[in-house]
Amino acid sequence: MRKLNTLSKAVICALSANMAVHAQEESSETEVDESKIPVVYVTASKRVQNNQETPIAVQALTMQEIKDQNIGNFDDFVRYMPNISVGGRGPGQNDVFIRGMAIQPITTMLSGAQGTMPNVALYIDEQPVTAPGRNLDVYATDLQRIEVLPGPQGTLFGASSQAGTVRYITNKPRQYDFEAGISSTISDTHGGEMNNTVEGFMNFPITENFAARLAFYNVHRGGYIDNKLGEFTLDPAVNPNVADSVQALPADTTFETTRNTALAEDDFNDSYYKGYRLGLKYWINEEWDLLVQHAQQELGADGVFDYDPEVGDLAVSRFFPDKLRDEFNQTSWTLTGRMEALEFIYTGAFLDREVEQSIDYTGYNNSGAFIPFYTCTYDATRACLDPTKGFKGYQEHERFTNEFRIATDPLKSLRFTAGIFFDDLEIKTLDDYYYMAVEDLGFFPNAPIAAANNISNATRPLPIAFYNDITRTEEQVALFGEVEYDFNEASTIIFGLRYYDMESDFTGSSNFANNEAFWPGGDLTVTDGGGGRDYDASGGHTDEPLKIDDIIPKVSFKHQFTDDIMFYTTYSEGFRPGGFNRGGGLPSANPTFPTVEVTYDTDDVQNIEFGWKSTLMDGSFRWNGNLYFIEWTDMQVSRFDPVNVSILTFIENAADSEIRGLESDFVWRMDNPLTLYGAFSINQTELTSVNAQVIEMAPIGSELPMTPEFQANFRAQYDFEIGEFLANWQFGLQHASKSYSSIVAAEREQQDAYTLTNFSIGIEKDLWKIKFFIDNLTDERAELFINNLDDIRRISTNRPRTTGISVSYTY
Repeated sequence: MRKLNTLSKAVICALSANMAVHAQEESSETEVDESKIPVVYVTASKRVQNNQETPIAVQALTMQEIKDQNIGNFDDFVRYMPNISVGGRGPGQNDVFIRGMAIQPITTMLSGAQGTMPNVALYIDEQPVTAPGRNLDVYATDLQRIEVLPGPQGTLFGASSQAGTVRYITNKPRQYDFEAGISSTISDTHGGEMNNTVEGFMNFPITENFAARLAFYNVHRGGYIDNKLGEFTLDPAVNPNVADSVQALPADTTFETTRNTALAEDDFNDSYYKGYRLGLKYWINEEWDLLVQHAQQELGADGVFDYDPEVGDLAVSRFFPDKLRDEFNQTSWTLTGRMEALEFIYTGAFLDREVEQSIDYTGYNNSGAFIPFYTCTYDATRACLDPTKGFKGYQEHERFTNEFRIATDPLKSLRFTAGIFFDDLEIKTLDDYYYMAVEDLGFFPNAPIAAANNISNATRPLPIAFYNDITRTEEQVALFGEVEYDFNEASTIIFGLRYYDMESDFTGSSNFANNEAFWPGGDLTVTDGGGGRDYDASGGHTDEPLKIDDIIPKVSFKHQFTDDIMFYTTYSEGFRPGGFNRGGGLPSANPTFPTVEVTYDTDDVQNIEFGWKSTLMDGSFRWNGNLYFIEWTDMQVSRFDPVNVSILTFIENAADSEIRGLESDFVWRMDNPLTLYGAFSINQTELTSVNAQVIEMAPIGSELPMTPEFQANFRAQYDFEIGEFLANWQFGLQHASKSYSSIVAAEREQQDAYTLTNFSIGIEKDLWKIKFFIDNLTDERAELFINNLDDIRRISTNRPRTTGISVSYTY
């Protein structure tokens, strides 16, 4: 037997994590039996438990697996989970879906103003950091593990944990051990640019009762999509609004062409992550300790991460700069202690996130309902000017959470965990839409609606023709608890309940610029402002918040069939908050379609599952899995339909669906040299009813979008020795069957099946490790998300074949 490897250290570190209960720290010199699979401890039930004894479906990537599979950002991580799919537009712009509960994402340009809250909750340790359209893309440096909890987790994790919960569990300071490590990676992307990464950590005791841990990273990922030289001309044959609207253009209209000469660039979609995390932990006495952590990250991305097949493979033509800067600071604090038989845990956190983004919006010429008004002259001989259009947006997210919970002795036959949770979320959104022709058309600078509850009362200069100035808030108080009772040594029943009381508000304005030339003889001035919406006083909107409260139950039964085999069955529910429609309350553009409602309701999930966890063959084979049936009602579906309904995106409780599924994973340590890892999921999804009044849905019986019926991943690792060196090779494979891009009929396309393969070979001696790897060995183009979010059809895909080498040193 060899001494404890990195994976085993991660497992032992989990025991000392500052979570639901104190667990005994183990010496780093503990030896393990390498013929058996190491135990993985998780906190899915807000207690530290052996995953094989937890009656919850949990898929966990350990620290060593994160390193072995070169997992860095959000896109990397989801590929290795068998029942997760993702839809989005690149770093920091993704929505994640679990167990087939998917609806195509809303465009990131509208995520702050009109995005639904995701139905998968994302946590960093104890704080939810979920955000509409912009899940926090945390780089995976010095993580203890990533936990995925499929299925509704409403009782313990609350709102948005409707389809599941993803948790990033960080490494915490350790009391007595000095540890340090640094790694560096350099790689080349086929047909693209070089990539490089530097990551490190240090754990150092300061006094006998006080320790600190620092982690840091600086990551650059080179581009691989080209912005090709191109030109764009407004075309009435593409956009019927140009020819048929109230500003209809005569046959002799002239059209100006824009060219992207200044922006054309090969491999223009670079990205970077840089940040650090500092943790301080003070052991007050044997019963109490205090942990304080602060994390900061800056994410940057240029270009786009989807391509236009009409332009070419991995190519687009963009006419306005595409840039993203996404920065967050998170400070958290956790006090853990014991009084008699009770554990007390108080944890709080504050998240401050700022996002600035610039996006080419020229494609809006292909669908906008008022394009001639914003682009073309108004005299008898019409002339359509520069069609270039763009978006510049700013979002600020502030989230303050507090949770206090107590837990009884986990060894008692009757035990419980109970707590109270407070959440205060604010999203401020300033969206500016640039229409380059408006200055030549005689538009006035866009003055705000004076009476609106605006973030900024500054007049927007030309060429800003439209802007959102919107604040969304969500305040929540929740009481939760789970009670477990052991009938005997083998059988346990679990009851869970969560009561929540939530208020959400939507205030501010959307503003449209005016043009004196369009109303001859008018006397408009810049101070008159434009048309628009005051969301406290128009279309049925008021200054009153939307109030929602409910009770979410859970019942689970666990039976330990043998020491190594456990069965469980669970009934659980989940919910996602409702909200306000920007486009609600005003008459529909087409009398055959109803007016959009001012608000949309929660959508709800009922889930029944049967699962098993087993460790067989004297500990060398682990096989877990579960079967589930889900009813999803009042699904929240977004739509932009300026021709028939509204020039503002809206959301409707449009449909019901059912999902039948199976998910399973295994680890088989066949002998000391060879270990096999595998996981798969099967999802049969079906739209069972359509309740839509204003959204034209796919027909009843259709599959839900973004959901391959079959997904699987497989990895083989072979360990061997070369003289004094330890070595291993690994081969990995991920497969997904076909899926569909949307549930909205007009946007629905089939996305092809794909298979991705990876290979690596590594060698280590003493404290040094070197690894050579090839990701996407066959240079496959996976169709991850076919979208028209910028009104031009594009395909989000994976990174081309990437070959590299990494070197690490751990002390």
